[in-house]
Amino acid sequence: MPEPINQQALKQLKNWVILDEKLHRVFILDDFIQAIGFMTQVSIVAEKMNHHPEWSNVYKTVTVDLTTHSEGCITQLDAELAVSMDDIFNKINHKG
Repeated sequence: MPEPINQQALKQLKNWVILDEKLHRVFILDDFIQAIGFMTQVSIVAEKMNHHPEWSNVYKTVTVDLTTHSEGCITQLDAELAVSMDDIFNKINHKG
């Protein structure tokens, strides 16, 4: 059973906010192909974790909301997926 997220974990997610009781972030990539590539890489990680994001894509923008539906709150599992998403985004943008 995933544990609810703690404040320390939230502080480490600098580009994420809590919106409607979910972890929320908007990723802006260079173009549509890069956005779809980002989503593809994240989907592999999410599937291995068996933890899937709520997300949408419009052109080069990917909007993400994370929550653990079975627990009814944001958990450490969401934080782990958020960190993985940040890592993938940073590698795509050559910032990491």
